[in-house]
Amino acid sequence: MIFEARAKVVRVLDVRRLLVLFDLDNTLVDRRGTLGDWAAEFTARHGLGDEVRAYVLDMVAERAYPSTFDLIRSQCRLPMSTDELWSAYCADIAALVSCPAEVLEGLDELRAAGWRVGVATNGASDIQRAKLRATGIFERVDGIFVSEDADARKPQRRHFALAAARCGAALGDGGWVVGDNPVNDIGGGRSAGLRTIWVGHGHSWPTDDSGPDHMVPHARAAIDLLLLHAEDHARTRA
Repeated sequence: MIFEARAKVVRVLDVRRLLVLFDLDNTLVDRRGTLGDWAAEFTARHGLGDEVRAYVLDMVAERAYPSTFDLIRSQCRLPMSTDELWSAYCADIAALVSCPAEVLEGLDELRAAGWRVGVATNGASDIQRAKLRATGIFERVDGIFVSEDADARKPQRRHFALAAARCGAALGDGGWVVGDNPVNDIGGGRSAGLRTIWVGHGHSWPTDDSGPDHMVPHARAAIDLLLLHAEDHARTRA
């Protein structure tokens, strides 16, 4: 009986899949570059000048919500409604944003290697999901959590717990966070008990706080690192 109980525990451990949660903006996709292209198109469409383009870009730089476009509409004296502006923004960004082919392939490789792959992102649900669907990320992950879904923003631990749950996992099982934001992704992930990979885009770690477990220049490098970790993990358990 004792042997049988131990065998059951071993089987449970064998099927436990590693978890990785990816940030979306400026990790899996280039939000900064996309916003620059969008701002140029937006101001040209509405006959607005360069000063207004800088203002609009600044308004959406950190994060955009319908309320953001209420302010833009008022400041720029645009005739359309806030809802119309927001809907157009979501459609425009979805049309402009892309995810590198090698990153999409890497997400498939991670899942084939036994990883639970999720996206944990701050922002408005409709725009974030529009980007995920347009880029092809949506169908390549096990779960998605957007902060607006349950009013839980990174770096809050609850955000990571809900993201893990969307992937059928729990923070207590451990896992990884991959992201570009030192506070929201790396600090938040560490506080949630997860290991961290910082996507630095060639920059040096910017804070005096303890750094991430690993630093990489881009998302594909993070994926390659995780695939190597999975191989080591499998050898250790064999």
